[in-house]
This record gives sequence, C-alpha cells and structure tokens, in this order.
Amino acid sequence: MAKLHVQRLLPGNKEFSEIPNGIDLGQFSAKMDPIPEFMDGKVNILFVGRLEKRKGLNVLLDAYARLKWNHPSVRLLVVGPGSPDKKTYRIITERNIKDVIFVGGVSPTQLVRYYQSSHIFCSPATGKESFGIVLLEAMAAGKPIVASRIGGYSFLLKDGHQGLLVPPKDGLALADALSVLVRNSGLRRGMGERGFQYVQQYSWTRVAQRVMQYYVEVIRLRDRAGIKKAS
Repeated sequence: MAKLHVQRLLPGNKEFSEIPNGIDLGQFSAKMDPIPEFMDGKVNILFVGRLEKRKGLNVLLDAYARLKWNHPSVRLLVVGPGSPDKKTYRIITERNIKDVIFVGGVSPTQLVRYYQSSHIFCSPATGKESFGIVLLEAMAAGKPIVASRIGGYSFLLKDGHQGLLVPPKDGLALADALSVLVRNSGLRRGMGERGFQYVQQYSWTRVAQRVMQYYVEVIRLRDRAGIKKAS
C-alpha cells in the first residue's frame, strides 16, 4: 500500500524498495499466563485497536450478535483506547448482546496476556490500513486471524493460511468466518502455527538488516554515478 501511494505521488520514478515494519517477536511470543477470569471454557475473540469508526468494531458487533446466537459459548474482548460511541451502545442494547468486555487501553505486558487469553484474533477494519501491525502481533502470539480483505491486510495474510479474509463492512461474512474457527479448534491451531512461522521474517533483526543493506546499495550506486561523472 505504501509503495502504491508513493508511485502515485512520483509517477516518473520506478525505482522503489519496500521495507516493511518490524515487530518485537520476543514480546508477543512470550509465554505469559493468560488472564484467569477468561479461562472458563468460552472461546475468546479478541479485538485490538482504537475505538474509531474505520477500525470496524461496529461491524464486528453485528457479526458477533449473529455468532452468539448459534455459539453461546463465545466472548468478545475489546482492547484499545477510546470510548464506545452511541451506535456501539445501540447495537449492544437493541440486539441484547452478552459477553462483550470493553477493556480500554492496557500496558504492553497486559496486551500480551490478552493475546494469550484469546482463541481468535479479529480485525474488521474498513480501510485505510497501510500495513497491519496488529496482525503481526496476533501471528507472533500464535493466534488465527479473521480480518477484512483490504490492501494492507491482504499483503500480510493469505486467506486460508494464517487466517480468513472477508469483505470489509460485511457482518454476515465476518460471522460465517468466525463460526468456522469457533467450531474447529484444529484449524485454529494450524493457522496459528503457520502465522507464527510466517511472522519470523518481520523480526526487527531481519528488518534492520534489510534497511542496512539498502543504505549500502544506495551508497554504492551514488559512488558509481560519481565515478562515471568524473570520468
């Protein structure tokens, strides 16, 4: 997504090297104890993000209401700064949705514990996500993912491999995808393991090496151009 944006701004320049963001794999793969109150046999679905419209929480609540009807033993954990808006409260009240826990912002250590306490990670963002750090966090924690099929997410997540992709703003499709993972613990485990293997390439060590290699290449090309100009 970032590369496409730059290409639109600088259409005459075709030389781009795209280096992704990195992640502290050690932090999110740490084996911390899950939060005891959520280890009661329910399937925990985790949302992490600011409570703003484009993060898609209300789409998730629509999907969760459908899911809860057929799978009473699910729970939704909402982690992130901000306050639920009036529409959020209206959806919860009108559809009488149970087991939705608004946690608010948490410390980095507590965030890892929420990942460890979850069984499925869901990010239903509606657009304007250039990358998707939260997807990498979930993969590092070994969790299967259900996410929107938007540019930044499709770059990281292969549908059916580390998780499932659904059309953005489609509560029914989101509910169906979540249901597949709620019903199949083996599939959850397999997707989580594949995500954990995939995310290794985004360690800060590897990303830093790519940045260093790029600087070395740019200096080499600059020096070569200087030699040609002098001759």
